[in-house]
Amino acid sequence: MLILAFRRFLSMALIMVIVSFTLFAIFESDKLAVAGKVLGPYSSTEQRELWLENNGYNEPFLERYVTWVGNALTGDFGYSIQYKSPVADVLWPRLANTAILAGLYMAFMIPLSLTLGVIAGMKEGSFQDRAVSVGSVLTTSVPEFASATFFSAIFVFWLGWLPGTSAMTSGFSWAEIFLPVFVLVIYGFGYTARMTRASMAEVMTSHYIRTAVLKGIPYRRVIMRHALRNALIAPFTVIILQLNWLLSGVIVVEVFFAYKGFGKLLLDGALFGDIFVIEACTLVAVFVAVFSQFISDIGYTLLNPRIRFT
Repeated sequence: MLILAFRRFLSMALIMVIVSFTLFAIFESDKLAVAGKVLGPYSSTEQRELWLENNGYNEPFLERYVTWVGNALTGDFGYSIQYKSPVADVLWPRLANTAILAGLYMAFMIPLSLTLGVIAGMKEGSFQDRAVSVGSVLTTSVPEFASATFFSAIFVFWLGWLPGTSAMTSGFSWAEIFLPVFVLVIYGFGYTARMTRASMAEVMTSHYIRTAVLKGIPYRRVIMRHALRNALIAPFTVIILQLNWLLSGVIVVEVFFAYKGFGKLLLDGALFGDIFVIEACTLVAVFVAVFSQFISDIGYTLLNPRIRFT
């Protein structure tokens, strides 16, 4: 286990080095363009060259890259052009807001999808299996912007139960966070439920499950002790990989409900051309993607010790 973890950690570090170097080369190889973004399109060449000199951009490329990586490791991502403040002061609160949204989503989605998937997979071809499969396909096929519009029309404009935005200007509010979480759960649970259903159905036809049933072991114990653990391997991968989607793929939901999260920050930075915000968001998103894969690999061995990665 320790050797596996060490190998995966080295792989994760190598990927981060490659991605960070590529990112730096794309955004900061043209020094005058960077100065133009910071100082504005009407700045003179002399002003841009003076800014480059004062901010160390006349140093060799590799030296600037090492300095940039060192600053990023300490949380210094530069100065935001749009927000007129250090990028870290904007990034971490937005990342925390998305973490709250993702945590609530996971808290509701995981029990719902696993329960429905197990129920459907226990009796393949039954009415409950058909109902879960149809419901999962139906909810997953509807994009977030469509379901957000539909549920807003019901809960905001028709019933008047919930606010239409989730800006959280007065602090955290369950009423404001409900619709973004609800839309994400409705969209996201179906795929995990179907993966769980397929995995559970395959496990239920295996020889050791049939042997356990024939030996007279209580059916509930067969499901909980023998079938469920092996059936969770595939859904576990799907759930972990959803961390990537929750970090930067929820832009539609965050923009629709005016929720100040990481995805909306990334979109605003891209639209405004805030180069240092884009760099910071990209680094964080790649780190979460690589780290989630690391967690997924370690989780494989915990769920099934017979699985080993080389």
